[in-house]
This record gives sequence, structure tokens and C-alpha cells, in this order.
Amino acid sequence: MRYSNASLARSGALAVLLLSAMPAAALDTVTVSVSGGDEALEKKLSASSMLMRQLNEQEASQNQSRWTRWLRRNQPPPEPADPSETLAAARAEYKRLLSVLYSEGRYGGTISVKLDGREVADISPLEPPSRVRNAVIVVQPGPEFKFSEAGVAPLAPETEIPEGYARGEIAKSAVIGDAARVATNAWRDAGHAKVDLAAEDISANHASSTVASNLTLAPGPRLRFGPTVVRGNERVRTERVVAIAGVPTGEVYSPEELNDAAERLRRSGAFRSVSLREAETAGPGDQIAIEADVLEDKRRRLGFGAEISTQEGGRFNAYWMHRNLLGGAENLRFDLDIENIGTTAPNNGMDYILSGILSRPATFHSDVDALLRAYIEHEDEPGYVATTAEAGGGFTWHISNELEFSAGLDFRLSEVEDAFGEREYSMVSFPLDLEWDTRDNEFDATEGFYVDTELRPFTGIDNMENGALLEIDARTYWGFGERKNTVLAGRVQWGSLFGPDIPDAPQDYLFFAGGGGSVRGQPYQSLGTGEIDDTIIGGRSYVALSGEIRSYVRGNLGVVGFIDAGYVGAEEVYDGSGEWMSGGGIGVRYRTGFGPIRVDIATPIDGGPDDADSVQLYIGVGQAF
Repeated sequence: MRYSNASLARSGALAVLLLSAMPAAALDTVTVSVSGGDEALEKKLSASSMLMRQLNEQEASQNQSRWTRWLRRNQPPPEPADPSETLAAARAEYKRLLSVLYSEGRYGGTISVKLDGREVADISPLEPPSRVRNAVIVVQPGPEFKFSEAGVAPLAPETEIPEGYARGEIAKSAVIGDAARVATNAWRDAGHAKVDLAAEDISANHASSTVASNLTLAPGPRLRFGPTVVRGNERVRTERVVAIAGVPTGEVYSPEELNDAAERLRRSGAFRSVSLREAETAGPGDQIAIEADVLEDKRRRLGFGAEISTQEGGRFNAYWMHRNLLGGAENLRFDLDIENIGTTAPNNGMDYILSGILSRPATFHSDVDALLRAYIEHEDEPGYVATTAEAGGGFTWHISNELEFSAGLDFRLSEVEDAFGEREYSMVSFPLDLEWDTRDNEFDATEGFYVDTELRPFTGIDNMENGALLEIDARTYWGFGERKNTVLAGRVQWGSLFGPDIPDAPQDYLFFAGGGGSVRGQPYQSLGTGEIDDTIIGGRSYVALSGEIRSYVRGNLGVVGFIDAGYVGAEEVYDGSGEWMSGGGIGVRYRTGFGPIRVDIATPIDGGPDDADSVQLYIGVGQAF
């Protein structure tokens, strides 16, 4: 049985209305078959079938875990299945499956959808069957149509039309759409913001199984950016919204520039939603205004987090943030971080840091943020006890969405007690940081890489020599499988302290290995360059290697296997004269909307203290790296 496009469209529209109002229904079987045995086409049709989706959802519901069923034990049972929904889904199949055939260049196909042996098109939606058990879909795809003509004009310079849009190629409907989109976008990239698809001349010849396709574009004039018109802002001043967006008024229109402007507004953190688009018509001088619609986010936000490990103890952190302090999208944030709560590590006490940072986007340039920062910190570590106050500021240049560079100046005062005695010192440092981040997800990456390189030259003011600290943190991720549920993750950390000898260095610039973030399974900061009176001494060089294999084995539940190794040496740059230690273990992950909950169990493998516990437990939020 063959149906016209008009009748299929009416059936699809009626099906959508029915679907929106009907409860869930049940089916025993859904069968999709394609005449001619085209397995690839059959797979695509099955994936698009609403009846098949309904059956899969039903089976998934029936296969809920015991835990899920226990959680829902007090909820009312689901409503009885309504066959009206099944009928509505079946009537919509004609249009959905026809679009699949068109996408494969099949324009002469026929589709039969039967419920319990009755053709769905013959069943009135006002008199649905009282019961539906089986659905059978039979598709006769017909021949593949090929392009007899495939034209698009005029084209912008250097436009590359998709290879499949050419005479003699299979006339897939998606290829025609791709050709129109590519040609239109090429004109937009050339500054023609109001390019239009003026005419589509597409006809199929069933006798010869060919399609003639000719597309005509109307590029319109080449436009330049006009003024930015802001709507929706309440507390952020309009001139600041314009400055943050940074639309280059007077320059040739560019979609990429418009996307960058929208990203700058989102990055400021002051807005819940951002939309930038061209005005409907161009103005005088071929300038086109940009309409910016923004919705401001809540001005204040409070958050907190926690982690725990068996030896390092607990960690608690909280922050308070004001998103628009002075009406210019300035962001003021205070953080409190308390670590080693209840620690059992030898010679280790509780650490805390209270920090504040004020940032102002679009300072001097739309891609440059200005920063003022300060913190007070107390550290009670195995190798030293220090109280530090530091204040400074700097600038962050957002080179692209993936790359940013920071530079600043910080002044520090510190009191330290370590294996070499007590002392006070002051210094000025000049931090330079380059961060390159291509990860698809900061908290649970499946692909991409992350590299953070910080060089911090410093000069002593009182009781401190000149020198520099170099730290590199590099991570990479490879995801496998259709949904990338299995990921190989690797991390390399490198550190070097140049200038002062170990007794004279800033103690928190020295390196230790062991514990979470370094070598899991080994005691916290248990590897240095030696000991004096049972107090460990840090080193001037550091290397840490970590590898993980992560796999979500069932829904949101995942397992992890990992191995870590760390090195600390007294030399400025790694030369192998120091010592290594390693640890490894397994873990469990449960994926949530704010990142996976992490539980790791680790044990020492090689090196480390002889009296180290054989098992360490780490619990937190987010992947280990």
C-alpha cells in the first residue's frame, strides 16, 4: 500500500496530537523488515521507529534493578497500558520511516504498518483497538535515485560543496540540505548576513530513478557590524554588556565574531542565558545592528563540597559568590577550604585557607579579565608548619575558548617551622600561567586533553633568595565504544624549583609525594628527600605519573582500575638521583549531574614507608583527574 506525502503528513500530525495526550502502552513484539535484505537500511529504520522505541522503553522499565524497585515501593503502580498510544505511534511511523527512505535516496518506497494484522491507516484514531499485542512493519524501499542534476548558484569564493552533491551520486535528501547549508554559510562567512535560499527546484523522475536538484541563493549586500542593542539586563549596566560582548562595530560581519561575543557574555558568569542575532534588516551604510537578549543570573550563590580518605582525613570546602558587585558584571568570591580533618597521618595536622578574588571582565579588552586576589593560609604538613598571607593581582587573557594566559604580581609574608628551624620571610612573585583545555567534560572527560603550565619567578625581599618555580600538569583521555563508556586516562605532573637550596626555599614550593592527587595507596606526603628528627624534607624536583581505565558497566555505575607513581629529588631538574614510590587499586564511580561520585581503594605497590597501611580509602566528587 502506497501513501501520498500529503496523507502521510496528515497522519503524522494527528499522531503527534494523540501522543501528547496519551499514557504509556505495552507491546509484545515489534518486527521491522525490509524487502531485498538491506541490513543497514533495516537498522536505520528500526532506530527511527516509534513503535520500536516504545517497546524498548517498556522493556527497560520492566528490567529495573531491585534497588530501583525498592526505592519506588511506596509509589502507586503504573497506569494500565492504553492502546491509543500504540495506535498514535503506529500512525506516525509512515512519515518517520518515509523520511529515512528519502535520506537514503529512496523516493519510490512503500510502507506497511500493521497492528495485530490490521493496516494502521485503515484504523480510525477515534476507534482504537481495545488491545494491541504485535506490530509488523514491512518496507519496500524501491530503487536508489541518483542525481541527474546537482547545482547551486551563485557560490561565494572558495566554497566547497559536499562531494555527495554531484551528478551520478545517490540523491540523498540530507545531501541536498547539506549543500544548501554549506553554500549559505559560506556567504555568511564572507559578510553576507542576510543571504537567503531564494529558490529550490527539485524534481524526481521515477521512470529513470533520478533527481534533478537546482538551488538558487540570494546573497544580498556585504554587511558590517552596527551598534549592539541590549535587552533584558536589569542590574548590569548596558555599556558594560556591550563592552563584554565586544562586537567589533564597523568591521565586516562574521558569524564567528558573533559566536565569540556570545561566549564572552556567558563566560562573565553574570547571565543565565544569552542570545545574539542580527537585526531583521540592515541599516544605513550597510551596517546591521546586533540584538543581544540576556537574562541575568541570581546575584549571590553559596556552595560547598567534601571529600574523605582513611589517612588524610576529611576535607570541607565552601564558597560564597556575588556575580555583579558594582553593576559591571564584577565577580566577588570567597572560598574556605579545610583539609586533613581528623587525619591519622604522622606529623600532620589540619590545614585551612581563606581566600578572596575579585574579577572584572572586559578590562582594556573584551577578552581580558582583571583580577585582585588575597588569601590567608595555615598548613600543618608532615614536613613543615607554615602560616602565610599573600595578596596581589593580574590579568587573564582568553585567547580562545580552549586557551588562556594569565600574568600577575603577588606579595607574600610567611612564618615557617620545619626541620631546619623557624624563620620568617617575605617575597614578590610574578606568576605566568598558560592553560590549554580541550576536554569534553571538565569533571568526567571522555576525550581531549588538558595542559596547565605555570612559571612563577620570585625575588626575595627579606630572608629569601631569588628563584623560580615551574609546574606542569598534563592530562589526556581516549574514549572507546559507541557512547565512549570506556576511557583510558593518563596524567603527568612535573615540578622544578630553581634558585634557593632546600633549607632556604619557600616550604610550599618544595615537593612531596604520596596520597590523593599524587600517589594513591601511599601515605600522605610520605616521600621527600630525607628526614631530620622524624620530620620529612621536601625536594626541588618532582614527577608523578597516573593511569586509569574507566568503564561505565551499567547505566550510571562505573568501575575504575588505576596505578600511580611519584618521584622526588633534591636536584632542580629530574636526573634520577631521587626516589620513586608507587601505588594502585580499584574504584567505583556513580555518575550524577554535577560529576561522578568517586570511591577508590588503593594499596602500596613499591617504595614508601615500611609501616604504611596496606589499604587506603578515598571518597570524593569528580574523577581523580
